[in-house]
Amino acid sequence: MSTLRRELLPLALTTPWAVCAGLRATGTERGWPLVPALSFVPYAAASSVLPLALAAARRAPVATAVAAAAAGVLAGATAGRTVAAPPPGPGPRVRVVSANLLHGRADPAVLVDLVASFDADVLCLVELTPAADRGFRAAGLPDLLPSEHVRGHRPGAPPAAGGAVWTRLEVLERSAAPGRFEQPVVRLAVPGAPDLEVMAVHTDPPVTARRTRRWEQEMAQLPAAGGGVLRVLAGDFNATPDHATYRRLLARGYADAGARTGRALVHTWTPERRPQPRLTLDHVLADRRIGVASFQVHDLPGSDHRALAAELVLPPV
Repeated sequence: MSTLRRELLPLALTTPWAVCAGLRATGTERGWPLVPALSFVPYAAASSVLPLALAAARRAPVATAVAAAAAGVLAGATAGRTVAAPPPGPGPRVRVVSANLLHGRADPAVLVDLVASFDADVLCLVELTPAADRGFRAAGLPDLLPSEHVRGHRPGAPPAAGGAVWTRLEVLERSAAPGRFEQPVVRLAVPGAPDLEVMAVHTDPPVTARRTRRWEQEMAQLPAAGGGVLRVLAGDFNATPDHATYRRLLARGYADAGARTGRALVHTWTPERRPQPRLTLDHVLADRRIGVASFQVHDLPGSDHRALAAELVLPPV
């Protein structure tokens, strides 16, 4: 068999992994369908042994080198997500729970039980409907977190576009961030720490070319960390650490609570009627001055997303 013929099949098989690795390494994915495709980098990393094994079995040196390089890039992009940072030092603690309610269909009693068992100070909700809001009130949420900032459905907004932040801390200010979905923001007084701003994030999913452009714009509009207020962004970013847009947001002063605790590969979203794919689309991002004591992911009946629970350690004043 000629060298050319020996190389053709393994090179053809290697190409998708090589393209994925190249986009991940350079951060040059732009628009649809490249942006949603980069969500699957962990799957590409796990399966990258397949083209490498075929190339090696065919004794195709060029294909083997390309496949090995692609496998190395993809493994390097994902391996560090299971390594936890050193535990934080002392400081005031704030516990944050976040959940996407899937058009308000998540079980409010389960989420209220999580708030109680986690002893949460703040709850961020997205895809909130009026019926879901009534359900949370009936389930006793105001008894645990008596202050609220609920942003309801706007004219022209998509169904279940509401959002809310509930808290037991003193609310100093209420506002909202721009976006297709409601993204309420509260500024909180934390005893012994600087003021804390918490935002319930829900960016538009990049499922079409037009919505991918909107997603990129909304991600760019999220506020940077730093300054005199500590900031936490919690919710459904429709982004993974493999998106360059998400990494640019981290570079503006944030740390991913999942990454800080070695749990950045734990999935937070699964399709309603299929067990795969499992993607990490929901995050708690904290100003880098904030430590992360713990990060948990909990199943949420009725939703295709899982709830997040993060214990944050604020710098003392």
